[in-house]
Order: sequence, then C-alpha cells, then structure tokens
Amino acid sequence: MSSKITISIKIKTLTALVIILITLCSGVSYAQNIEKWVTKLDKSKLLEKQKQTLSFTKNDQNLPTIFVYDSKSFQSMDGFGYTLTSGSATLINQLHNKNKLLDELFGKEEKSIGVNYIRVSLGASDLSDHAYSYSESKDLSLRNFSLKEDEKDLIPVLKEIIKINSKIKILASPWSPPTWMKSNNNSMGGNLLPEYYQVYANYLVKYIKEMKKHGIVIDALTIQNEPLHPGNNPSLLMLPNEQANFIKHNLGPTFFKNGIKTKIIIYDHNADRPDYPISILNDPAARKFIDGSAFHLYGGNVERIGEVHEAHPDKNLYFTEQWIGHPSNFGGDMAWHVKNLIIGATRNWCKTVLEWNLAIDPQMNPHTDGGCTACLGAITIYKDKIERNAAYYIIGHASKFVPSNSKRIASNTVLNLQNVAFKTPAGKTVLIVINDSDKSVEYLIGSKGKIAVEKIEGGCVVTYVW
Repeated sequence: MSSKITISIKIKTLTALVIILITLCSGVSYAQNIEKWVTKLDKSKLLEKQKQTLSFTKNDQNLPTIFVYDSKSFQSMDGFGYTLTSGSATLINQLHNKNKLLDELFGKEEKSIGVNYIRVSLGASDLSDHAYSYSESKDLSLRNFSLKEDEKDLIPVLKEIIKINSKIKILASPWSPPTWMKSNNNSMGGNLLPEYYQVYANYLVKYIKEMKKHGIVIDALTIQNEPLHPGNNPSLLMLPNEQANFIKHNLGPTFFKNGIKTKIIIYDHNADRPDYPISILNDPAARKFIDGSAFHLYGGNVERIGEVHEAHPDKNLYFTEQWIGHPSNFGGDMAWHVKNLIIGATRNWCKTVLEWNLAIDPQMNPHTDGGCTACLGAITIYKDKIERNAAYYIIGHASKFVPSNSKRIASNTVLNLQNVAFKTPAGKTVLIVINDSDKSVEYLIGSKGKIAVEKIEGGCVVTYVW
C-alpha cells in the first residue's frame, strides 16, 4: 500500500473520530429515540403511535425524574392476556374474519397487540353456555372421559392461536370437578369428596394428556378457580387444608408418576387472603410440588400479593383474572386496571397479568344459569362486527411491547405518575406511565445517565420504548 493511501485512510479515520467526539459532547446526534404509544381516557386516542419521538440529551433540566434502572431486575414475565372461555371461542369461531382477528390479538405484526398468555377453563366456566365436565357419569376408571365439548369451538380456536404464536403459554383452571365427585352432586358449590381425590388427580392428568394429543401444551394449572366462592355456576368450595392435602397426597405424586411438567399453581382468588396460599406453602410436603400462587383483585388491595413473595420468595406469583362490568366507564376502568394490574400486580412480583373474558356478545352472552350476566369482554362480537373495549387497550399497552421472558426492572414514582418498567430479551426498555389527573405534567425520563424531557397530557396512558 502506498504512503499516500495510508495517510489518506488515517486522515479519514481521524476526521470520523473527531465528528463522533463532537456529537457525543453536544448531545444533538447519535441520540436514542424514544417511541411512544398513547391511549386517552376520553378515547380520543386508542393505543396510537405518536409521530413525534423523544430524544435523550444531557441533563440540563430541573424537573422531577422517573429514573429507569436496568441494573436492578426482578421477576421474569410470562405474559399478558385474557381468559379464552368456551363462550368466547364460540363467538370467535362463528366469525367469517376470525383469522384476521386472531392475527390482531396474537400476532407480532405492527397492527397486532401480541397477546402471549391465555387462560382456559378446564371444563365449563360461568361464561360457557352450560355447565359441563369431561366425565358426566360416575366412572372411577375415567373410560368415559371426553373433550367433546371443548372440541366444538375452544380447541379449534386454540389450534389457530398456536399457529400464529407457537410459544404462547396456556394456563388451565377448573371451575368445578365432575358433579359425581362432589358432596352436593351439583355443578355449583359443594366440596370435593376425599374418596375422589385420587380419581380427580387422574382426571386432571388425563386432561393434560388429551390436550397434548391436540398439540396443545398446558404450561400451568391452578387447582381451583376462586376456591372461596362457591356461589358461582360452576364452582367449588376448597379450603386451604383441603387444597394442601389434595396436592401433597394426590396431585403432586400423580404428576410426578406420569412425568407431567405442567406447573401447579395454588389459590387463584382475591388478594385479601394471602394467608390461604402462605398456609399451603408452609407445608413442606405440599410446597415441593408447587410453582406459585395466583390472584384476582375483587377483594383486598394489590400490595397484599407482595406478602406471599415476602413469605416465600422462591415461589412465583401470577395475576390471573379481573373483570370489567357492563356498562363500562372506559376512562375509569382503563385507569384503575392500568394502575392496579399492569403496574400494581407486576410491581408486586406477578409474572402474568390476565384480564377476564376475551369475547362477549352485546347481551353479555353466553353464560351459564347462575353465571356472570354483566362481564364485559375485551371485545364485543355482534355478527361480524367487533368492538374493542377497555380491556383490549389495558392489555395491549403491555402485551404489544413486553414479550415473554422480559424482566421487570426498577423505576421510581414521581408526581403521582404511577409506572412500571421492563427490559425485553432483545434489549429494549419499556416504560408504562399513567397520568389520570386532568392536568398535563412535565417531567424527565432518566436512563443510563441520559435524560429525555416529556410532557404527559392529563388523562393518558403512555407506553415508551427505546
């Protein structure tokens, strides 16, 4: 190589270094842009991507700051989503454009909200059109076990979802055992009779194996939906000692014997009774089979979920259900659910946040006789018309940006701007902030020694990504 060429390369390299140093010092270029998506509580913006981005610059502003700390991480997230009831599946399966809707809900395209976790009922829920189990007549051998009710709509819809997202995680929850196993021989209330504990354990194992034959992997199982609420249809009363005995003597050993890897999750009820899961986890013979505890928030406050983490920090926590009633106050529902679930539940160690029913019709059907008559879905389906309700946007503000295996990371609260932050497996930072006051607030976003100036309008939920 000639000396002239060598000198020329060195001059170009030196010039490039000088330009980089100047721009780094000035903070006006090579700045990381922050994208933002906004929902207004008055519905004037709905998960709308903003054309104008924010940029990190030098800290020359004297404003309150939300600092996001990548260096301090907490739980790994499994996902955000809904319960796909059999009633929801029936409504979706009747759509001519169902594949388009499922792509929007579960896909990864720009137009999708990327739901990555769903809950299904093991047997009927109260938002099925009738109460049913997989073994309707007494049969200790379970030879008559059949998924025929789920094969009508639920399983076909699940298969379509799995085609869209093969890694989606599925949680199953029973509302009731078969009636012949119960003290009152009824789908509503009663107790699981101890003489049927082992048969019921076999029943749950058979469900997992039969679903797998359809290509559906059940990642986790809660023992009983709302075990302290026997007034729903279907339902079951299952006290803590009953749940502990069933797990340690029957379900846990039967899972082990059959090589079942499905996670066992206890409780699945309100945050006002953290003593329920704690008492079970205090039993060494039961806790060895248990992955974690699940919660709803129809009673108590979300911070009480954290008590279970404090008592048993090696066990996982999940938020698995919260309804929105019909008729909905969109702004009030959006604000309460974002603050308490998307932010509150994840700040209290929950690995999932699931809203209740995915789909309903305008008359709040289907439901069982005695089931919920005012449970609004994330979407309302009427013929081929789809209306997106508050829960669609509540979950979308997280699921679209926070994939499975993201980590919650530390952030502080200022000016009553409730928030939560995550680091994705791809290295993106996600910050979700709500300002439910009626006044705009100016503040700073701080990350890795850089600052971005932001003004969040009153009545706004914003997801920031950088």
